[in-house]
Amino acid sequence: MTDLEPVPAPRRPARAGSAWTWGTVPSAVDQVGTQLYRALAVLRLVVLAYAIVLNAVRWREFEHPVAGWAVVGGMVAWTAFATWAYDEARRRTLTLLVADLAVACAALLSTPYVQSDAMLDRHAATMPSFWVMAAVLAWSATRGWLGGVFAALAVSACDLAVRDQPTGTTWGNIFLLVLAAGVVGYTASLLREATEARARAERVAATMEERARLARVVHDGVLQVLALVQRRGLELGGDVEDLGRLAGEQEVALRALVQGDAVRVSDATSAGAAADLMTSLAALGSRTVTVSGPGGPVELPAPVVAELASVVRACLDNVANHVGPDAPAWVLVEDLGDSVVVTVRDEGPGIPAGRLEAAEAEGRLGVRESVRGRVADLGGSAVLVTGPGQGTEWELTVPRR
Repeated sequence: MTDLEPVPAPRRPARAGSAWTWGTVPSAVDQVGTQLYRALAVLRLVVLAYAIVLNAVRWREFEHPVAGWAVVGGMVAWTAFATWAYDEARRRTLTLLVADLAVACAALLSTPYVQSDAMLDRHAATMPSFWVMAAVLAWSATRGWLGGVFAALAVSACDLAVRDQPTGTTWGNIFLLVLAAGVVGYTASLLREATEARARAERVAATMEERARLARVVHDGVLQVLALVQRRGLELGGDVEDLGRLAGEQEVALRALVQGDAVRVSDATSAGAAADLMTSLAALGSRTVTVSGPGGPVELPAPVVAELASVVRACLDNVANHVGPDAPAWVLVEDLGDSVVVTVRDEGPGIPAGRLEAAEAEGRLGVRESVRGRVADLGGSAVLVTGPGQGTEWELTVPRR
């Protein structure tokens, strides 16, 4: 397996966080989330401005005006912090959501202490007024409609706690808050799903376009050369005849790869079908290749199964070509529930240091494109363990979708 890239000990590196995992960029879903929270940041500023103006008009009626302005100042500070915190996906944690909701509830619960009895008797607007809706909608945007309704009910409970006799206006505001939380949460979930589906479709379209381009290149060059070698070898006879026969076999295999596999992947993708990975990999078993896995089927989307089978086939081809046609190899499938791990191992001499770099410099990109590139397109990772005298082992991890 001369195309393979060596990694240092330990024998089996961690499946996540490895130095060989591919770098990540913000996903389309994360980018959509960022746009949602930037819109929410604008809403926070609008409702904050309303709360500031409202309390500036009536602060002389407060029982404790200093505390009232402290509450307003806290709202201003939290708005600035929340705008910054929600702007990056990695900071949108449950801790931030709970803190956001807690600050909104605390501002609400300060109302009986800050406002005078006369204000409370006439059911004046609470200290934060509409500002609390920002925290509720943040829950909706992050946790869907269930999370949004939960946050709305929590805020509503605090609103009821500060009022002696809730009025029809109070109940109406609660209804609108719960309704807005549900609608925004449901819409945000649909938007994320649609964005993810579109991103998948664009990746599939780009893959198929690249397959078609490579098929044209291969047909115009490599396949014609192989056909010529086959024809000339049969004409010359002798040892050259065996070379021609091998060229003919490779022509058939390569033609099936660039034409047949592409058609099967396209059809399966359009149909949205599922396939059994064990059945597909069992076909690769032979007197030298042992395929093991769960007793039952391991179902994945058909395009994923086709790509994984192609990756495993490429690994086994490397074993046959660079370790020997009679070299034993083992394929192990592990179904971990949320992901599937396929391990391909041989007991060859391993890969000398620097061999992969030299192969890539010569234009041989089998590992980068046929193995790592394909697995990365599936959202997974390909980890390699090898070394002189240790054999070679690929660990291919693909998440379930």
